[in-house]
Amino acid sequence: MLPEYPAVFWCCAASAVILVGIAKAGFGGGVGVVATPLLALAIPVADAAALMLPLLIACDILAVAHYRTRFDGRSLWLLLPGAAGGVVLGALFFGFFRDNERLLQIGVGLLAVAFVAYQAARALITGILARHRPRAVEGAFWGALSGFASTLAHAGGPPVAVFLLPQRLPREIFVGTTAIFFAVVNLLKLVPYACLGLLRAGNLRTTLVLAPLTYVGVRLGVFLNSRFTDAWFNRLVYAILLATGLQLVLGRSLLLLLRH
Repeated sequence: MLPEYPAVFWCCAASAVILVGIAKAGFGGGVGVVATPLLALAIPVADAAALMLPLLIACDILAVAHYRTRFDGRSLWLLLPGAAGGVVLGALFFGFFRDNERLLQIGVGLLAVAFVAYQAARALITGILARHRPRAVEGAFWGALSGFASTLAHAGGPPVAVFLLPQRLPREIFVGTTAIFFAVVNLLKLVPYACLGLLRAGNLRTTLVLAPLTYVGVRLGVFLNSRFTDAWFNRLVYAILLATGLQLVLGRSLLLLLRH
């Protein structure tokens, strides 16, 4: 039996999962990061993150199968230890502030706004970052930041990009390294999510109900890919993400009012 959710939850959840599917169909920019903030408008932040994790892992399996031989091993070795530490810190943050839903909403909202700011300044950041071979301390720092943001809101993409961009890796190696990194991080997150009691049977059943929508999103992504450029589609999604993030931070969302 599924948990009872208001209608607004199913609207947010369907939109979020379809956007993840579209992102996996080839649209760049990490638009799937909008999923957790959207869900957090209708349900607690922790439940929103928990609902998305199995769906992300399912997508990771497909991505790793495709890129299993195309990745930069050195970057993974430098990033993953810090990421593991970041996952632990994110879990501690969740555990400590779990009863303070307002603070968690603000945290996820700020991550959403920061993600949009990063995407807006990405070209400038890329130009500033001189080409170099990163050191272990850089991998530990950016890996930890990514692990923390990923645990809180599945929003760990920008720190990894900042670490990888100066290396000027070929596109397929860049994408493959990112795919394998987050496949490992998402598996690591299963442990703290389980310890915090987030992987409840009701959440998993809801995830199974939503899972077919990832296929709908993928098919829609394929359709949109032949008709729209990444740039215009991503601008639309970033506008949604910015509005969602600001609503979470300011606490004035109409969707939150509809919950009551």
